[in-house]
Amino acid sequence: MDSVLRVQAPIGQRALLLTAAALPLTAVHAVALQQLAATRHDPLTGLLRRDAYTARARRLLARHGDTTAVVMIDADHFKQINDTAGDAVLAAFGARLTAWAGPRAAAGRLGGDEFAVVLQLDADRREQRLEQLVRMLHTPVTLDDGRTVDVAASIGAATPDVLGTRDLTALQRAADTALYEGKHSGRAHLATTAHTTVPSINGRRAGRPGTAVWGRAA
Repeated sequence: MDSVLRVQAPIGQRALLLTAAALPLTAVHAVALQQLAATRHDPLTGLLRRDAYTARARRLLARHGDTTAVVMIDADHFKQINDTAGDAVLAAFGARLTAWAGPRAAAGRLGGDEFAVVLQLDADRREQRLEQLVRMLHTPVTLDDGRTVDVAASIGAATPDVLGTRDLTALQRAADTALYEGKHSGRAHLATTAHTTVPSINGRRAGRPGTAVWGRAA
């Protein structure tokens, strides 16, 4: 009787059964890796899902501390293009964030048109690198049919050396506040200690889309 290998599928899906005799070992490994990748990466953008992003981001902050930056990104005017080119724009943003951040960063899609990146970024290069990100995310996206779509993004960043904390939630909240302070400005905004005093709901800036009105402000 063939031996059976059980590969754990994502929650909500049936487990996948493979007979070892029917598939070469390399094929079994490939399927297992695909299943693992599906639980960690967003299929549209290729970025890390929220849980995988959070785990990796916290490791980077613990390891590199003051030489890291937490960057929050929202696509601007996304509702206007969502019905016709939303998937293409999100995929393009995912590719551009991956290229900008590099392989050692934590780059994630937090949901909808909201993204986050945690990466090593020395103080003397922050302004230059964030300006580069703004340019990348304001470059029109070319669709498969040759049409181009104008895009833009709002960006906020927070750093442990300025805020005095390596806590991911606190840094994301400050970066999120800086992002919305400079919404549609066409440039990245760096958080200061003043941004840490803004009330939050469930770890996010109070009043931002997606925060629950019944949550308790922190």
